[in-house]
Amino acid sequence: MMTGATLRGWLLEARDSLDRSKDVIDALNVFPVPDGDTGTNLLLTLEAACAEVEACADPDLAPVAEAAARGALLGARGNSGVIVSQILRGVGRALSDSTRVDGGAIARALRLGADQAYRAVARPVEGTILTVIREAAEAAERAVESGAAEVSQVLDASRSAAMEALERTPQMLEVLRRAGVVDAGGQGLVVILDAWARVAGVAGAELVLVRTAASYLTRESSSIDAHEVMYLLEGNRASADQLREELDRLGTSVVVVGDDDLWNVHVHTEDAGAAIEAGLRLGRPHRVRIVHLGSRDHVTVSERGVVVVTHGSDIERLVRDAGGIPISAAPREAPPTRMFIEAIEEARASGVIVLPSDTDCIAVAGLAADLAREMGYRVVVIPTRSIVQSLAALAVHDSSVAFDDDVVTMTRAAGATRYAAVTIASRDALTMAGPCRTGDVLGVVGGEIAHVGGELVPVCQAMVNDLIAADGSLITLVTGSDARPGDVEALTSWLGRAHPTIEVVVQPGGQPLWPFIIGVE
Repeated sequence: MMTGATLRGWLLEARDSLDRSKDVIDALNVFPVPDGDTGTNLLLTLEAACAEVEACADPDLAPVAEAAARGALLGARGNSGVIVSQILRGVGRALSDSTRVDGGAIARALRLGADQAYRAVARPVEGTILTVIREAAEAAERAVESGAAEVSQVLDASRSAAMEALERTPQMLEVLRRAGVVDAGGQGLVVILDAWARVAGVAGAELVLVRTAASYLTRESSSIDAHEVMYLLEGNRASADQLREELDRLGTSVVVVGDDDLWNVHVHTEDAGAAIEAGLRLGRPHRVRIVHLGSRDHVTVSERGVVVVTHGSDIERLVRDAGGIPISAAPREAPPTRMFIEAIEEARASGVIVLPSDTDCIAVAGLAADLAREMGYRVVVIPTRSIVQSLAALAVHDSSVAFDDDVVTMTRAAGATRYAAVTIASRDALTMAGPCRTGDVLGVVGGEIAHVGGELVPVCQAMVNDLIAADGSLITLVTGSDARPGDVEALTSWLGRAHPTIEVVVQPGGQPLWPFIIGVE
């Protein structure tokens, strides 16, 4: 018999199984776009369902099923995640409506889940997760017609049929055959059904993966100029039906699912703005998520990502070489929120640390982090005010430690780095250090103009002395595009004489307007 506890156990087991197999499922992902995230999206969808289930205080089957369906709907990620949310919705509805949950009820649940999944997709394609759930439901119905009454018997028949359907998906879909893989969404569904069978006590219902990630490496890269757009829409059923039709004209992989007044929307389109505007005309979109599906090979999901604002090409390369995601910013301009969101998504990590590198960028980075959190990302902004603080934080970054511990260590390194920079005055002005004329050298220490002079090197020397007045063990010079080789040599030579016990590192930065940026740790 199926109970609320059994349903809860199934979902938790399915979540854990997806966690163990998500990398392999990600590697199978070639349809509808090869974005390498199907396993991750399914895991996030099941995590959302489990969170609602674990928060449900009522142990009875109906409220647990309702909580699972709502959690999956609200947390569904990607095309397959949305479809699985509808399978869970159909299964949950059928089970909660049954007075006696035996094998026959399981067959009805799988049938309703399959029907919900097909209705959710504007243009169903065979050889995908849809085929797998349909054939699983048909096998369950045949088992009941043949006299099977126990839950375990029906689930055993359905999971076996699902596996067979999965193995045939390359015969139904040419893109799978060319890649030498089965459908990623279908593989994820088999993992979920296997988990259900194990909880029900089916012998031999072990986690089975049909293809390994290695087979993915032989496929050809695909070039795609499109976006995956997802959002929740508050609106009625008529609005959802109309939106489904409009999105079908705008793109592919259209899924609009929900109930009553809340709908989960998914589409692949070249015009992300139009997809969102369509939702605005018909209801209230929120939790908007846009992912660029540009040219990409197999993409892995890492445990940690670091996003760094950069103002020069050399620093940008340095950040990439260190495993970070650079945001190239124009001189004296904060990057827009969109660039931060795109970089956070590019990191494809379970946790992302953002280093703004500039006082003017901190507020924008914070806004982007808030938006990213609403989209399901775990993001922390360390408020670095100079690139030398960001480099100090990046130098101690360690993805092998706990996320919070990494944030603390990087924050301490950034905070222990004093910073300064020189630039050339573009007009006459009165500064905190006295009057300056156009062409004068301005020394900015900690964000305030502290020195005005006629030559770069003497002003830099004065700033270094300010920075190491307390102590210092490392001086970093980030040279800009306007730094003259003679000035670099003169400054480093003076540092060696004036401060022989302090290590000096010269790092080409390539930034305009600021010939030297100086950090003292």
